[in-house]
Amino acid sequence: MWSPEAVEDIESIADYIARDSEGYASAVVTKIVEVARSVKDFPFIGRMVPEFEQKEIRERFIYSYRVIYKIKEQEILIVAVIHGNRLLENISKRVES
Repeated sequence: MWSPEAVEDIESIADYIARDSEGYASAVVTKIVEVARSVKDFPFIGRMVPEFEQKEIRERFIYSYRVIYKIKEQEILIVAVIHGNRLLENISKRVES
């Protein structure tokens, strides 16, 4: 499951990359979605997000992006897709919900 904010993150990434290459934008988004889908089968394969230090908050890296997700009892929630250089302070509210 994707949070609305994570969907917005993907759209923003696609728009930004598409300025230079629509093909590359499509490839990046496709890879991000593939990896996000794969975490449902092996949720603990991602590393624990060091900034949060909670075992249920994990991340996978795709190119220079971090797919951050929260493991809940019955689902995996993708909470953010951000560039690796971006600070996580802005997404702490997303993780709390």
